[in-house]
Amino acid sequence: MTAMRDAYGKKLAALGEINKKIVVLDADLSGSTRSSYFGKAFPDRFFNVGVSEGNMAGTAAGFAAAGFMPVINTFSIFITLKCCDQIRHDFCYNKLPVVISGAYGGFSDSYDGASHQAIEDIAIMRALPGMEVIVPADNRQAELAIEYAVKQDHPVFLRLSRNEVADIPDSSAIDTKTPIKLKDGNMLTIAATGLTTQAAIDAAAILEKKGISAEVFTIPFVKPLEGGALEESVKKTGKLVTIEEHSIVGGFGSACVEKITQSGILFKWLPIGVNDTFGDTGSYKELLNAYGLTSDSIAAKSVRFAV
Repeated sequence: MTAMRDAYGKKLAALGEINKKIVVLDADLSGSTRSSYFGKAFPDRFFNVGVSEGNMAGTAAGFAAAGFMPVINTFSIFITLKCCDQIRHDFCYNKLPVVISGAYGGFSDSYDGASHQAIEDIAIMRALPGMEVIVPADNRQAELAIEYAVKQDHPVFLRLSRNEVADIPDSSAIDTKTPIKLKDGNMLTIAATGLTTQAAIDAAAILEKKGISAEVFTIPFVKPLEGGALEESVKKTGKLVTIEEHSIVGGFGSACVEKITQSGILFKWLPIGVNDTFGDTGSYKELLNAYGLTSDSIAAKSVRFAV
């Protein structure tokens, strides 16, 4: 297991060798975001703007308008809140190709508490017109996500994690934007995004032992969210559990429900995430346990929901 931020940073540096139009900006956190890999390889295309996130985004808009492919980096809570004005008016309104890499998504920055934890970032970014939102579940998805993002002609938000993460069985669907089915089932549909994917897989194994057959999906593309297989699954099971390391208000689960209900499918929904509250301080594992995002907690809630 390696940290997602390292996989991302190394891939970004590798892409810099291929695409000379890539420029990378960071707001004095390149050691944490791992954009430092790019900075060391290409110092003439790397810009540390200091603790000046809004200026970083404005500068990136200028680079994009001049024909470059800028990638901006800082913690996800800062990039989505402190840069939101520029992201909306400069990037989205003008359809500029800028990659917005939000590091330390969810409870990643566990010990720094609520001020540094991003549990609203997906909701903010997916509300912006023309924005794509990708939440990788493992290192391979993170690599594919940045490779995809630097090829686009519009803004793309990547929600990344600092933590070590295990590889999931199939991480190849970034390019096709389709939900990735990890397990077949007929009683319950479980959809996860980001690092909650492993907990979803483990929860499904617990449920199987209790006689509950769950179909499991991981969905990196939160926007646009392709229904397809997810809709067919929910139509079959009639019950959807969504799992996210994010507020249940306006995030991944909301996106799934918005998509499925447009097809006229009737189903019950159990959202599992942060219940309209701020984060706390502690180890990453402690916070996942406190907010009900462990496999045991997910399985317990799903058992009550399934019967």
